[in-house]
Amino acid sequence: MNYEEMTEEEYLEHCKAIAFARPCVTVDMLIFSMNKEQQLELLLIKRGGHPFKGKWAIPGGFVEIDESLEEAAARELKEETNLEGIYLEQLYTFGDVDRDKRARVISVAYLALVPAGNLDFSAGDDAVDACSFVVRQEKGSFTLCAKDRNLVLTEDDLAFDHKDMIFKGLERLNGKVTYSDIALELLRDKEKFTIYELQTIYEALTGEDFDVANFRRSFKKKFIDIGRVEKLEEKSVDFSRKPSSYYRLIK
Repeated sequence: MNYEEMTEEEYLEHCKAIAFARPCVTVDMLIFSMNKEQQLELLLIKRGGHPFKGKWAIPGGFVEIDESLEEAAARELKEETNLEGIYLEQLYTFGDVDRDKRARVISVAYLALVPAGNLDFSAGDDAVDACSFVVRQEKGSFTLCAKDRNLVLTEDDLAFDHKDMIFKGLERLNGKVTYSDIALELLRDKEKFTIYELQTIYEALTGEDFDVANFRRSFKKKFIDIGRVEKLEEKSVDFSRKPSSYYRLIK
């Protein structure tokens, strides 16, 4: 077929006719939040249909023909959690040829960080269940524990290549928390938080324990000394018996 002899209209019609043979694109949403015990949680859905029926998966869906990747990610997030306007970051593109048994599917994964106490979700049309799992990081592996159920998932319980997505997401959070303010996105309230609350978020994202005194010195240097936060008069006893100061992030 000589494309050079086609008009633009003929060429575009030809492209539409063979579009079914081209790869499909999906977005998958790694939706992280902190629970009341200051543990990192990840939202998963249980697949109700083939492929991987009965396996747990990261929520997501196909990109519509008239939307951008960012619009698709925001739409999926809204559908799964009824949340919008929260932290959203493109993570990685997964494109192994046989990653999806249905067709040639390329998936763009996104990180979504939901402020603690704001995660509300339900199983979508293609899922039979939805649950938020506590992420327990170990060296080179992870387990996912449903807090209010007798349910523990390992990498083998996940659909598609979603274990790789979770590894990549945890790796991104682990690295980025050391040089950015990404931990602030998981605070219950940026207008009223304690140093210790922020420390527990750092610990959840890195899988490491921080010395309290060292973390307070780091907080002072990074936030207080340059005027990024201000101390409030109100005190907190949420995380310790000794009252501690609340702080507010200055926008």
